Amino acid sequence: MLLSASAFAQGEKDGQGQAVVTIMPKHDGDQAPNLSTQDLTIKVNGKDTKVTNLESLRSATDPIELVVLIDSSARTSLGRQFEDIEQFVNTLPPNVRVTIGYMMNGNSNLTGPFTADHAAVLRGLHLPIGGAGVDGSPYFCLSDLAKRWPSRETNVRREVVMVTDGVDEYERRYDPEDPYVQAAINDALRAHLVVYSIYWTNRGRFDRSMYANNAGQNLLLAVTQATGGKSFWEGMGNPVSFQPYFEELTRRFKNQYELSFAVPMNGKPQIEQFKLKFKAPGSEVDSPEQVFVARQGLAQD
Repeated sequence: MLLSASAFAQGEKDGQGQAVVTIMPKHDGDQAPNLSTQDLTIKVNGKDTKVTNLESLRSATDPIELVVLIDSSARTSLGRQFEDIEQFVNTLPPNVRVTIGYMMNGNSNLTGPFTADHAAVLRGLHLPIGGAGVDGSPYFCLSDLAKRWPSRETNVRREVVMVTDGVDEYERRYDPEDPYVQAAINDALRAHLVVYSIYWTNRGRFDRSMYANNAGQNLLLAVTQATGGKSFWEGMGNPVSFQPYFEELTRRFKNQYELSFAVPMNGKPQIEQFKLKFKAPGSEVDSPEQVFVARQGLAQD
């Protein structure tokens, strides 16, 4: 009986999770803070949880897999941003392997494999179709990408930049419990994706109204906050330039850390609420609001 009780107690406490967090100096050029596990306080499902490991991902050799995912329903005026997209890709360091994808009919159609060959990547960049109904929900496409991530590498950061208006044609009103958005969040967390969004309006759709624009932005915000990324937008219109967003993304990639933790767990792998506090002042901190927790050995799959 003692042996059974011991085994049961051990089974309760073998849940494991990881989270990629971004901790940046408030001003570009400032020295990054020196971090230790004592500087971080985390809660999982509202309960204090011990950080078991903290790993800096700031080295130029820490690998990243990046997908720039463009909504095929986006206005063709997106072509005015191609110079910024090309500059962003061309200035990515060698540790970032990238590909471009297009959202279409619920799928994420990638133009090639992950590669550090920037010229090869940019050959896949083309104007979106820009027609109504090309893609009903960007969240179907994010789920598809998460489920069919084109790499089996486990020791990499997986980052996604979505260029879309975020409007879910199957649920046009803002609903924080939108099932397609929640499914996309769950799939992204299980695949360990950090998701960013750049707001760009689409054509020929209901989202010409301010109400729908606002709903799309808020749905994108829910996805990026849940996964530890960030949403970029400029009011209700299209931004003049993507360059400031890409500059910030580049800074973010250089100021990320992975923390690990263990929590009591009963049953199947699941999504848990997550909250991080960082004690050092003068830093901008972004962490996921939710995390995927699984049995030891499964959390990285």
